[in-house]
Amino acid sequence: MALSSSSSPAFSTAVATLLKPHLQSPKEPITCSPSFFTPSTNPNANTNLFSAQHAVSLKWRTKVSFFSGIFTKQKNAKSLKDELFDAVAPLDRGAEATPENQERVDQIALELEAVNQIKEPLKSSFLNGKWELLYTTSQSVLQTKRPKFLRPNGKIYQAINLDTLRAQNMETWPFFNQATANLVPINPRRVAVKFDYFRIAGLIPIKSPGSGHGQLEITYLDEELRISRGDRGNLFILKMVDPSYRVPL
Repeated sequence: MALSSSSSPAFSTAVATLLKPHLQSPKEPITCSPSFFTPSTNPNANTNLFSAQHAVSLKWRTKVSFFSGIFTKQKNAKSLKDELFDAVAPLDRGAEATPENQERVDQIALELEAVNQIKEPLKSSFLNGKWELLYTTSQSVLQTKRPKFLRPNGKIYQAINLDTLRAQNMETWPFFNQATANLVPINPRRVAVKFDYFRIAGLIPIKSPGSGHGQLEITYLDEELRISRGDRGNLFILKMVDPSYRVPL
């Protein structure tokens, strides 16, 4: 059965696109700084001193480099997240983004993906709960070619629960449309998404005609930020708002 409201076809497409994404997160190498020594006036002692100092210095610097590498990675993630939130804040979920804005946001997202600590997001409890969509490049979500009063103007949420493998998309003002779906894991980063019900105005349930499906791949995850990439190159940035939220069965 087709959706009947004026916003419903776009919403159905938007839902599928939002839950459709692919990007490998490169690993950031940890390097060890070169050691240094002060020569002795005795050539033999010089050789022995160099060997001893080099061994001790290398061991110490390896430890320092390891721990400072972790600290730097954490610091970078925090500062990059702050930069990302600042970059998307004035862009109306991406509807007001210029090509330059899009390029800047994409670059920050790439840097965050490079320091991603959660390599298997589908095994992480951070994924559970309700997320707010802060930014996307997907036109099927933004609908910028429509008059503004025919677009979703309120907040858009997406919820996921791993224990039940359920997902839910929720529009707010003015349409309050919803969609629920079952998730089928493909690998630790990606799931297939099969929609089962849509709700018009949050009230009228309509069973999915079977065409509502897609994939979701998570490229960055922590307790407050989730980044996904679409199969058409679209970017999705979401922020956690309620980790206790449960998706209806």
